[in-house]
Amino acid sequence: MKNFFLFFLLLASTISWSQIKTPAPSPAAKITQTVGLTEVTIEYSRPGMKGRTIFGDLVPYNTNWRTGANASTKITFSDDVEINGKPLKAGTYALFSTPSQQDWQLVFYKNTGISSPPKEWVESDVALSVSATPTKLSQNVETFTFDINDITNDQAVIALSWEKTRVPFTVKVPTEAKVMKNIEAVMNGPSASDYYATGRYYYDSGKDKVMALEYIQVANQKDPKFWTLRLESLVLADLGRKQDAINTAKRSLEMARTAGNDDYVRMNESSIAEWSK
Repeated sequence: MKNFFLFFLLLASTISWSQIKTPAPSPAAKITQTVGLTEVTIEYSRPGMKGRTIFGDLVPYNTNWRTGANASTKITFSDDVEINGKPLKAGTYALFSTPSQQDWQLVFYKNTGISSPPKEWVESDVALSVSATPTKLSQNVETFTFDINDITNDQAVIALSWEKTRVPFTVKVPTEAKVMKNIEAVMNGPSASDYYATGRYYYDSGKDKVMALEYIQVANQKDPKFWTLRLESLVLADLGRKQDAINTAKRSLEMARTAGNDDYVRMNESSIAEWSK
């Protein structure tokens, strides 16, 4: 009985300890900022100085660094951007760096599944490599920090800061190109796909097949596709216009053959045979 009691106390103690939570030494952080019409997100861990000398000691100069603690820092751009004047495609990258007293090398790496920089860069994974000039701060930054500031419609400055070092780099975003594209789309009116989507909704929901036909026919006048013509033929058949349905199905059939889409070929052939009876 005594042994059982001791075992119970040991088990209770183990369970109690397993439930204790302590702060992470390098807590995770995530910042998201819209610059113009582009979203920029940085996910990273934030180590502290804790009385240590950082650059040139804890983080050696001229050595590749994960740019944070724990896992590699991840940076995401929702659009193609320019970093310090060099183009970078939209996407998520691991941000590695090589610190030095004169300049830093920043590497935007496609392989985000690694926690530390590779011993040798895989060239196909190096999306971009740029240099950035560090500046000296008057006071220590205790906790490793990223910030996104100096924001305009067209660009922003991203900077990492730790100890008395700040490393900024400029991100230029395609705001003007996106705005002009949106203006052009609005001024030109709805696209063929907009008309098709509206017609499809009217047809699938059983709201109004006459209205469905009007929208789909406008779509096919603008940019006929074998699948949009197929829908037009179905609506025509439902409205009792069998010959028009057959003629439209034949157009869809020929386009489907050209595209090599056997499913639409079979569907159109079956419908033409049915409507021809």
